[in-house]
Amino acid sequence: MNKEIPRLLRLSDSTLTLERPKDDLRGLHVFDSDGEEVGKVLDLFIDETEGKVRFLLVKSGGFLGLGAEELLIPVETIVRIDSKGVHTSHGVGQIAGAPKYDPELVDQEYYTTLYGYYGYGPFWGTGYMYPNFPYYI
Repeated sequence: MNKEIPRLLRLSDSTLTLERPKDDLRGLHVFDSDGEEVGKVLDLFIDETEGKVRFLLVKSGGFLGLGAEELLIPVETIVRIDSKGVHTSHGVGQIAGAPKYDPELVDQEYYTTLYGYYGYGPFWGTGYMYPNFPYYI
């Protein structure tokens, strides 16, 4: 039987607050491992039980908002945050090929698949350690 995972909430849709205001990455640009811009952080998915950021909701692609898509990127992919924005450990091709985000279809199976795609174990798994998020330089 699968362990029931904590409910994840969009920060903007909740009454949750972040302990440190600078941890709010909404509005920052996201860059891949080569420094290519992937998109912009729209929101943060927060673990309701532990109050930790689990995913960045990133708007990517499109022109003037047309054709853009939303992606979930695990915080484990963050290698640093600087004055330019959030930098990830994965290339834009891998990020673009991630399992598509559809708010109507997000469930434990989707999160498990997404973590596996990026090469990480899920946060509810045995032995999981939360990353030292965020990495500011």
